[in-house]
Amino acid sequence: MAKQGNDQPSGVRGPGGPPPIPPKGTAKPAARGGSSGSSSKPARSPKLSNPSSPARSALEIKSYPLLVTLQRVPRWVMVVLPAALLFLGLIQTGGLAWLGGILLLLVAVFLAWLLVLSWPVLTMGSRTLRLVTVVAVVGIAVFKFMGRI
Repeated sequence: MAKQGNDQPSGVRGPGGPPPIPPKGTAKPAARGGSSGSSSKPARSPKLSNPSSPARSALEIKSYPLLVTLQRVPRWVMVVLPAALLFLGLIQTGGLAWLGGILLLLVAVFLAWLLVLSWPVLTMGSRTLRLVTVVAVVGIAVFKFMGRI
């Protein structure tokens, strides 16, 4: 049986999640404002990144309701649906190649939207890999519209 409260939980901590549990033998961080014995936390509003432009701020504000809606959808749907669109887009040939191009553009727009939203927190390697993926999907879609694939 695992010890409760001593082991750090596995998984990824979100931006509004609790701070990581320090290892034994290290000092606890100082409490932020208020009394240290208070266990109730004030209600938080959605925390948006510190935007560098008004356009980014507007995108984050407009994307927030859609992100909340996507959070309610089962995780498997968010994996299966784009994968199915990608697969169907890639297998369309001949007279239906234009439909494959449209499906691939839908996948590219979704991936690009996620890339733009996550850009400030990504490392340069992650940015590059995700950008190459979006460009590749758009490139294949263009070839589908031209009838070459």
